[in-house]
Amino acid sequence: MWNELIRLREATESRKISELFNDTSRASAFSLQNDGLLFDYSKTTLDDDIRTALIDLAREADVEGKRAAMFRGDKINTTEDRAVLHVASRALAGDADDIEIDGRNIMAEGRETFERMIQFSNDLRSGAWPANGPKITDVVNIGIGGSDLGPVMAYKALMPYIDGPRVHFVSNVDGADIHDALHGLDPNTTLVIVSSKTFGTQETLMNARTAMRWMEAGSDNAMERFVAISTSRERTEAFGIAPERVFGFGDWIGGRYSVWSPIGLSLMLAVGPENATEFLRGGHSMDCHFVDAPLQENMPVMLALVGLWHQKFCGYATRAVVPYEHRLSRLPAYLQQLEMESNGKSVAMDGTPLKHGGGPVVWGEPGTNGQHAFFQLIHQGTNVVPVEFIVGAMGHEPDLREHHEALLANCLAQSEALLKGRTLEEARNQLIGQGKSGDELEVLARHRVFSGNRPSTTLVYKKLTPYVLGQMIALYEHRVFVEGVILGLNSFDQWGVELGKELADGLVPAIASGKAPENANGSTRMLLEHFLALAAS
Repeated sequence: MWNELIRLREATESRKISELFNDTSRASAFSLQNDGLLFDYSKTTLDDDIRTALIDLAREADVEGKRAAMFRGDKINTTEDRAVLHVASRALAGDADDIEIDGRNIMAEGRETFERMIQFSNDLRSGAWPANGPKITDVVNIGIGGSDLGPVMAYKALMPYIDGPRVHFVSNVDGADIHDALHGLDPNTTLVIVSSKTFGTQETLMNARTAMRWMEAGSDNAMERFVAISTSRERTEAFGIAPERVFGFGDWIGGRYSVWSPIGLSLMLAVGPENATEFLRGGHSMDCHFVDAPLQENMPVMLALVGLWHQKFCGYATRAVVPYEHRLSRLPAYLQQLEMESNGKSVAMDGTPLKHGGGPVVWGEPGTNGQHAFFQLIHQGTNVVPVEFIVGAMGHEPDLREHHEALLANCLAQSEALLKGRTLEEARNQLIGQGKSGDELEVLARHRVFSGNRPSTTLVYKKLTPYVLGQMIALYEHRVFVEGVILGLNSFDQWGVELGKELADGLVPAIASGKAPENANGSTRMLLEHFLALAAS
């Protein structure tokens, strides 16, 4: 099907998206609705033939069979010999069947941990924990990658639902991060959560030790106010965290898919167990849709196929995610990790080079801010960038309705402008109306031309709730899975992050000792010596 899709692209390359709307049913025919979400992909170049070919491509790659293998608990992460069952974490909010991996009932284990999280959350929020001190008012969540990006994204998104302690997130090994997070906090009313799957991540442990020293300097019961989210009881105990304050999860949950797991404890503490459970329910709803819906009516599948069409057949190397929802300000960063760490690969499952390459560059910023930053390039630049708009019909501030109306108007206007553009003749007429003429008119008119025909999709929901956020994140997770299957890669490992970490481990003592490693190249040696000289001056 790959060659057929190339042929279809060549045959339709000069066609205007606007022409496709001569079919008055196009908007409904090229959009999907499920459980309160609407996904509109009508402002793309897809037609019936292209969509059919893309669905055939998905069948050819056995998306349905591999989807079943993932939900069954097969070890589809072959390079690490692991199952991929983050979906099991959100199934805890429903009546899911038990799943066994290597003789272990992971659903039973997950339910037990989830109940412990609920009990701990209720105790902390009520003031029953800690029994020997004042009520916790602040939580410091220390983690990096999936241990940070998911929780901080969800915390900001669900700000209207926060009625528990304030949560401060620390991820960067830069000391400024932990310094600023701890500034002004009281150790006696602060809980520190150390989130590290292996409890061996350099940045996280360095920040955790700094937090421990800070806590010990201001509290008599320092280690009692530490909680660990980790699979390594041995390492957490060696750090000094008691087993009853350790919440573990299995290796079948990858870091960037872990917001559903105990990694989301900080979110539960902030919004409460009921709202945290609603978040899981939303994700589980999308799981059920992904499993049950036919491919053409399947939102994650169609989101993936539109993305593949743009990148692989239209040649658009990047895509912009632009949520017109300020509280989703961290969603683009979250999706960068989800998509680029998952599908930013060059090697196929069997170890051979990928025939069609890996996934795209993903970036973005909330609207309307993005309009005043990079939309100039999106509208008039030489590189076409498909835009994925995300917007809610309602806000959480009924007394600021006019703000939300302006937000919606801007979102719709941007997608319309990308589609329609502005011709040279239209630009001339506009300038004539402003009194311009002659050479000045001709020069200015060319600056005001918009080529249009730039694709976009729009995801619409009623209101950003915990349930809707769960739906949205699961939608994008499954989109990544489908794209990875079709490209023939493993979306669940991340070997690309390892080499830099290994080299950093060797450079830390070199910087401390003031001596460059013997095997450092000329540039690294020069930079290191320059750093040391600046620090000593």
